[in-house]
Amino acid sequence: MYDIIIVGAGPAGASAALFASKAGKKTLMINSGQSITKKAWLENHYGLMEAAGPDLLHTGIKQAKKFGTEVIETKVSKVTKAGDGVKVETDIGAYDGKHVILATGVMANVAEDSGITTKEGTEPKIKKIVNVDRAGKTNVNGVWAAGTCAGESVHTIITAGHGAAVAINVISELNGERYVDHDILK
Repeated sequence: MYDIIIVGAGPAGASAALFASKAGKKTLMINSGQSITKKAWLENHYGLMEAAGPDLLHTGIKQAKKFGTEVIETKVSKVTKAGDGVKVETDIGAYDGKHVILATGVMANVAEDSGITTKEGTEPKIKKIVNVDRAGKTNVNGVWAAGTCAGESVHTIITAGHGAAVAINVISELNGERYVDHDILK
């Protein structure tokens, strides 16, 4: 059983996976390959003068893998409560986790198909988003959401930050105390 399964490998998902695996959590990130960041050209991302979206996606996945995130490429069909955890059903099989973070970008279909509460979108062209509280929790215990699918702006810097914030909340819940990750120069 995974500690945290992340559905989505765009900026929110990869950022969540990076924080989760760096915190020592057994982490699975499921990449459908549908991130809209694949089409992006970035000149408004802190720390980058400019970048192509595919390069940002590749770097994010590489960073998460560096700390042990397992990455699979498939589509998720459903997320359900299963005992003390959550089951994620995909095209290639099912995976069990203690917690799941939905980071599905502009798509809320997995949430809708799973009975997770959604509401009208807040960004242009975003029809539905997952209804979450301030921490990123949904109406299903153990299921969280981050990034655009949780109502955050579509800008990569914002979704990446929100993915990290939600991951920290999940890690803190797993640890039973607030988690902080600060590295210092060596």
